[in-house]
Amino acid sequence: MAGKSAQGTPGERGKTGRIWIGSIVIDCTNLDRMIAFWSAALHYVPRDPPGPDGVILKDPAGGGPNLNLSRSDEGPLAEYRMHLDLYATDPLAEVDRLLRLGATLKEGPKPGHDFVTLADPDGNLFDVIDVHWPGTRTDGSFGRRPE
Repeated sequence: MAGKSAQGTPGERGKTGRIWIGSIVIDCTNLDRMIAFWSAALHYVPRDPPGPDGVILKDPAGGGPNLNLSRSDEGPLAEYRMHLDLYATDPLAEVDRLLRLGATLKEGPKPGHDFVTLADPDGNLFDVIDVHWPGTRTDGSFGRRPE
């Protein structure tokens, strides 16, 4: 923009504005089931007691963004525009654990891809990403544990 430097306008210099992701919002129909699933999946805890409209789960170590579970009667959308990517150092073990917690497999591993797609108990899609792919994988397979 003309007249602006990288430091901002003269009146803005010295101000330290920031922007960041404070919460990721997931609409849900069964709040109790979703609290149980996402708390166990991410090892998060409620920031405050759940209210009638939802709850905010937080990373107890303070490292990750909040996860806001918001009660809604809408249900999951047929076409979604945004989803979570969960990075995993042992993706096979994490997928197994998430399935035991109530997730469902929506799209399994495909040759050349570093992820699988799951749905939470309310039907919201998310991916589990193999952080080692393809770096330590010689065959490009998802979740193959290094030997």
